Amino acid sequence: MNNRELSQVLVQHSQFLSGRPGGARATLKFRNLTGLNLDQADLSQADLSGAKLFSTQLTEAKFNAASLFGADLRIANLHRADLTRADLRGACLRGAILTETILIEADMRDGRLLRRTESGGDVEQVVHVDGDEIPTEMTCAVARGANMSRARVSNAFIMQTDLTDAVLRGAKFASANLTNAVLTGCDMRDMDLSQANLSGAHMQGAILSGSSLQGAVLQNAVLVGAIVDRKELQKASLSGAIMAQTAKEAGINLIEAISEHGQWVDSASKRGKRADLSKLDLTSADLTSANLAAALLTCVILHRASLARAALTMADLSLADLRDADLTSADLRGVNLDRATLSGAKLMGAEFAPILIRGSRDQMWPSSLLKARFDLANLIGADFSGAKLRDATFCGANLKGAKFGGADLSGADFTDANCEGADFSGASTHSARGLGVSIH
Repeated sequence: MNNRELSQVLVQHSQFLSGRPGGARATLKFRNLTGLNLDQADLSQADLSGAKLFSTQLTEAKFNAASLFGADLRIANLHRADLTRADLRGACLRGAILTETILIEADMRDGRLLRRTESGGDVEQVVHVDGDEIPTEMTCAVARGANMSRARVSNAFIMQTDLTDAVLRGAKFASANLTNAVLTGCDMRDMDLSQANLSGAHMQGAILSGSSLQGAVLQNAVLVGAIVDRKELQKASLSGAIMAQTAKEAGINLIEAISEHGQWVDSASKRGKRADLSKLDLTSADLTSANLAAALLTCVILHRASLARAALTMADLSLADLRDADLTSADLRGVNLDRATLSGAKLMGAEFAPILIRGSRDQMWPSSLLKARFDLANLIGADFSGAKLRDATFCGANLKGAKFGGADLSGADFTDANCEGADFSGASTHSARGLGVSIH
């Protein structure tokens, strides 16, 4: 099919979708669309069963409820495409670009082999051939930030796929093969991962609360910083899995480490030693008023820990678990909390404003909280002035009197948050949700 023929099909399909005269549903099953440009095309409800879309440009295209049964989508560019409720059974998405693609409720289970037959002239028919089920394949795809909520992906091959920051909530991945997949920062709540193969998967900062791991294989998987129900972990195979250790298990004396770090800070790194508490399980630790400025705390578990009035300026707390932690009046200027989980945390009066870095050229260093989760957190009077909060979530949080002047809130979610008296002057709220009116 050439571009002229395709354009005619798209015009008629547009008329079909809008109910205008002369419309006809696009039927492109088994057609060769290799390398064509379908960027922003609307093929919702179209039939592309068995179509060849190898290396096709499909950026921001719409395939809502479309049939892509057995389609060849290898190395296709589906960036920000919408495949809500699409039928992708038996499709091949090997090496495809699926960044920020919407696959909500998509059917990606296995399907029977398809072939083309001719009957009554040149009429093409889809037939099911007896034999083994053909699984959907998404091996080596790039699906960073994709939304696969409630998708059915059982038995699919998703090896070595980059799903960083993907939303997989409520998806069914039973018996799927996710060997060496990257699941960093993923929302994996309420998933069915029973019998799934997650060997070698990277799951730092992923949230698996409420997910089933019955019979799952997590051999050599990286689970440091992941939030997962311990009872479910006991149902999985964890041979060689890398998990957070307590300070004692890691041979670290926490009191001495903090004391040496204080010397390191006070002497401008001439004495003492910088604290590296990354990947440790410090659940319920009492670090009240501790000086951890510029400390390394990536993937640390500080669930229910006390950090009230702690000095955490320029500390690296990316992918940290700070659920229900007490950070009242903590100094978090210039902090890195990218992809950290602070659900239910107490952050009244916490300071997230930029910090002045003196040198040959003085500069202001802003706090980075990209994709940080503040759901149900108490943030009364917190100061987020100038902070980077892109795609952060504040669902149900108490933001009464909080300051967001000059902050980047692009894509942030404020659904059900209490914003009474909050200051958003000069903040960028492009694509932010729950604020009612955008503030620029």
